[in-house]
Amino acid sequence: MILKRLKIDTNVGEPTNCYIIVDEITKEAMVIDPGADADTIIEMLNILEANVKYIYLTHCHGDHIGAVNDLKSRCGGKVLIHRTESNNLNDTAINLTYYIGIAQIDLETDSRIDDEDLIHIGQLEFKVIHTPGHTNGGTCLYCPKEQMLFSGDTLFRGTWGRTDLPTGSLQDIINSITNKLMVLPDDTIVYPGHGKSTKIKEEKPIYLELRQREI
Repeated sequence: MILKRLKIDTNVGEPTNCYIIVDEITKEAMVIDPGADADTIIEMLNILEANVKYIYLTHCHGDHIGAVNDLKSRCGGKVLIHRTESNNLNDTAINLTYYIGIAQIDLETDSRIDDEDLIHIGQLEFKVIHTPGHTNGGTCLYCPKEQMLFSGDTLFRGTWGRTDLPTGSLQDIINSITNKLMVLPDDTIVYPGHGKSTKIKEEKPIYLELRQREI
């Protein structure tokens, strides 16, 4: 596997992490959350000599979807997003494009994904994990072979994603993280939608303590 993280400026303060995953043998690629700046993303794809198979969206917010149309028109690839989130994708009250000062984006998804669906690029397999909380259709993407989790805005280093935005829920995000993510192997590397990476074992104390306080 080849993995590249691009820090994309989307005018929301902290850059959005856009990830490019490439199967080294087939050169098939998946781009996760192209929030803006398609030129930079495409430049890296060209350097890697990669062919885009999928454009994967962890959720619908404008800082994660801003370059989708440009990227797809120039590089191809099928747009994937959770079934619930596909209903939020073009709703400006939910995708918050107006909030970050970008024009309304009209997106069409090629495939609506569901919890536990499997996605393949070359010899790499990824499992979809539906993790509502930041939005009600948010997902994470887990690669067991490489022990990698792409967590979108669900799980960050030392904290969780905002839940005060439309369709968000604090109870849902804590349940998602505790019941679906903290059960992954301790050495799983977490690549979030913003900020630095972490490991599951480094985040467990936060959520175990929360669970204990609730009992």
